[in-house]
Amino acid sequence: MAVIATAFVFSMLFYLLLTAGSGNIGIWSLPELAFAVGFSAVLALVAKKIFTKLGITPTRKLLNPKRWALLLVYAVGPFLFSMAKANLDVAYRVVTGKIRPGIVKVETGLKSHLATTVLANSITLTPGTLTIDLDEKGNLYVHWIYVKSKKPRPEEVCGNFVKWAGRIAE
Repeated sequence: MAVIATAFVFSMLFYLLLTAGSGNIGIWSLPELAFAVGFSAVLALVAKKIFTKLGITPTRKLLNPKRWALLLVYAVGPFLFSMAKANLDVAYRVVTGKIRPGIVKVETGLKSHLATTVLANSITLTPGTLTIDLDEKGNLYVHWIYVKSKKPRPEEVCGNFVKWAGRIAE
């Protein structure tokens, strides 16, 4: 039930955000609202089917508004700052040619699949890094544009992403 409720609410809010200003009832039209409800319901049922097929059993943590707020704060704060900093670093490396690419192991210590997914996606979205594998212990293997040491600390590769992923999803 948590999957259906979360998918419904998230898709409904996202759809309404994208269509804001399209009508005469508040900022939406009646057909727009009806379509949003129908579309969100179908999407929620599809999400439930996919989660069931993959054997993923989400908890009620997904419905906690505090987690959604933390995700929003993370996205517009630390993640955006790290992305801007990484863009400048990659631009510097492109201009100067100072690169030492390599694959490093990042020992995350995260326990949930959701937290690991949030971390892996954050790393991959940041210029200069690409998550390429995950082992059975939850460690990530990351291709890094400038490897500073053979065994880097997680903070060297992905900043404070590990802490934020843990706060958001565990």
